[in-house]
Amino acid sequence: MAKRRFGLAICRSCVCGVSACGKRGKTSYPGFVEPALATAIDRVPSGERWLHEIKFDGYRAQVHIVHSEVKIFTRRGHDWTKRFRKVAEDARHINARTAIIDGEVVAPSADGTTDFSVLQNELKGRSKKIVLVAFDLLYLDGRDLRKLPLFQRKAQLKKLVANTEVQFSDSFEIEGGEMFKHVCEIGLEGVVSKVKDGPYVTGRSRDWVKVTCAQRETLTIAGFALGGGKWDGLYLGRRKGKDLIYAGKVDHGFDDASALNLRQRLTPLIRKTQPYAKRIAHRGIWVEPELLAEIEYRAKSAEGKVRHPVFKGLR
Repeated sequence: MAKRRFGLAICRSCVCGVSACGKRGKTSYPGFVEPALATAIDRVPSGERWLHEIKFDGYRAQVHIVHSEVKIFTRRGHDWTKRFRKVAEDARHINARTAIIDGEVVAPSADGTTDFSVLQNELKGRSKKIVLVAFDLLYLDGRDLRKLPLFQRKAQLKKLVANTEVQFSDSFEIEGGEMFKHVCEIGLEGVVSKVKDGPYVTGRSRDWVKVTCAQRETLTIAGFALGGGKWDGLYLGRRKGKDLIYAGKVDHGFDDASALNLRQRLTPLIRKTQPYAKRIAHRGIWVEPELLAEIEYRAKSAEGKVRHPVFKGLR
């Protein structure tokens, strides 16, 4: 499977201007559309009814093109055009008078995956590395496409974004379990499965379902963090020969009892310096790297940091 280049209403005049909002014989420009949301399930569905797509680790975005103006809205309808300036510039090369595109703003990693932490860092600067991965087309040149079957909407979207920096999210018509296995093996976020001939359904429904990858690894505890005197998670490391390499920070999966137990176990191991072979910028309370933690996570970044980690217990 080759990875390619990798209810809220907003005033219509604020989005498209009075002159752009509908002509005779055409559907009125709808403004911001409450997005379709996927329902989390335990197993990727199979059968000819479904198309499968890669689940990306980024910000959901809705791109609005009205003549020469481009606006980008978040899932909740906030205008983030300035924060996603690079995506807006890319969208200006799309050949459409009016369009509404649904997609995900991501920051591609060196290994071809998407990394939310990298995306957040990018947004602190000029965001030159971010891209839009487009997966649905809701409106185009006066035509509301939301009642069309998904496969038809995607076919039009693929043509629309061709030869631009906007990337198209391919669909795969393969057995769901096979898709999920491959996606998880290469460190991607998970799978979103969609009814092939379904309309665009606003809100959460079972026309779109998602399954995220979960992996487990035993990692070394390098330190812990306190925020205002309260437990704020563990710093993790991965052995590479004799060196300990930073593997991320886990701050989910703790309750009061487990946090107290960890603090009691780690306090006698406190040391002054970081145990990592290469110093990291984070502040923490560092410990001798003797205790091991079982960590569940969705994927790893190109640098080996666990993404969306959850503490499952000591080993």
